[in-house]
Amino acid sequence: MSGLLYLIPIALLLGFLGLLGFLWALRSGQFDDLDGAAERILFDDEEEQDDDRGAGQGERRE
Repeated sequence: MSGLLYLIPIALLLGFLGLLGFLWALRSGQFDDLDGAAERILFDDEEEQDDDRGAGQGERRE
């Protein structure tokens, strides 16, 4: 029972620190664009990238 005298304040302190961390993350913009990276991977780049998959066995694509 005496352990609760230590555990309850520690739990409250950790909860308060977690709340402060969450509020800091909100204010610093950590959650502004949640879907941007997930959607960006689905679209190809506009520019053609140099692809050397067909240039094997001493052949060189130009």
